[in-house]
Amino acid sequence: MFYLIQNALGVFLPSHLTSQLGETCDIRISNGVITEVGHNLLATSNEQVIDAKNCVVYPGLINTHHHIAQTVLKAIPEGLDDNLGEWLANVPYRFWPHIEPKLMYYAAVLGFSELLRSGATTCCDHHYLYHESVTQELEDVVWQAAEDVGIRLVLCRGGATHAGSHRGLKGSNIVPESIEQMITRLEHSFDRYHQDQVNPMRRLVVAPTSLIHSSTSDDLKLLAEFARSHKLKMHSHLLEVEFDQIQAKDKYGLSAVEYAQSCNWLGEDVWFAHLVKANQQDIQLLADTGTSISHCPTSNCRLGSGVAPVIPMYSAGMNVTLGVDGSASSESGSMIQELNLTWLLHRSLHGPKATQVDQVINWASKNGANLLGLDNLGVIEIGKAADLVLYDLSDYRYWGNHSPIYAPVMAGEPVKIKASIINGKQVVDNGQINGLDLGEIRQNLKVAMQQLLTKAS
Repeated sequence: MFYLIQNALGVFLPSHLTSQLGETCDIRISNGVITEVGHNLLATSNEQVIDAKNCVVYPGLINTHHHIAQTVLKAIPEGLDDNLGEWLANVPYRFWPHIEPKLMYYAAVLGFSELLRSGATTCCDHHYLYHESVTQELEDVVWQAAEDVGIRLVLCRGGATHAGSHRGLKGSNIVPESIEQMITRLEHSFDRYHQDQVNPMRRLVVAPTSLIHSSTSDDLKLLAEFARSHKLKMHSHLLEVEFDQIQAKDKYGLSAVEYAQSCNWLGEDVWFAHLVKANQQDIQLLADTGTSISHCPTSNCRLGSGVAPVIPMYSAGMNVTLGVDGSASSESGSMIQELNLTWLLHRSLHGPKATQVDQVINWASKNGANLLGLDNLGVIEIGKAADLVLYDLSDYRYWGNHSPIYAPVMAGEPVKIKASIINGKQVVDNGQINGLDLGEIRQNLKVAMQQLLTKAS
């Protein structure tokens, strides 16, 4: 496909921000790649023109931590005011044993669509709905939903090999996988879905649900060996709450981060969601080993877990990326929400110079791409993959804005996407996801969710 984006108010570029009043910007895309960025570019006969009047163009946002199954678990009454431990038992682990492939597919379609409408073009889904007798179809439908919607999917293959001290898992009567089952199933997913090409639409990540609570040290070492022998990235939750630190010290005589290191779970190929309770010693070890963070501020606020110390992490040299987390604890399902809250939250704690808008945009795009080894993503630059989002600023809420390039982040939700292009293909057109029948999805979800409630009651 060949596109010419014309008349943008501004384009977020790696070296500078093009946003001067009265000056518009154009981007040419050929065969999935950005080939020209400039002013007053003329369309050729084979190009589809996208009019970006009143729009600013961002690199596609990269959501580095999500639980797409939770799209159908929003605002569960029993978990509205729970802390993490209670919430895990009352919400995800109460319901997910009853989520069948059909519901999982529609949950994924809906969740990916929510991300697209906020400007995300890549989703790392930490999919942990695995147990001893789970069918492969429950994973297959997630891959299929991503393909149908058109989003890039990095499937972080979760799961547990024993219940351990995982409060939600212990109370759910779920029989975990054996480590042999997990590795065999990982091998199957790797062979069937993982793409090692330039600009892949599918990637697999080794991602046991919890290092501290649901895997043994021997199992973690085997999973690290599998990941590195297959050149796969590694991901998990860590230090979302103080319970991780307490359990690590009680069981292993180490801090949670030291325990991760002892299991070969630190390094440039590893990132953790949350790290809310990381102390300065933890931060230094994480930084020294090149380990990254997926910062999920909305979920951490929603569950009362606290605020991750990402400013000290950034100062220490850690790679900071952003994630939405599951919609059961981050009901907006929006990357722009995460950018806006990240920008504001740390300024409230550390002063007005703590975070800048362009810095936060880079955390949500360039840094995420670097973390995942998707070197052609995350920036708008000639030769890079065309993953682009056009934010429409024509609504009256933006009319008084003197810095249009910053408007989507500073004003926050609601945002409107004029167009979203992924791998050189337009997947969102004037706010609508191409080929998606929302009426049908809503009806199917209504029926499937009623069945879920019946089974879980």
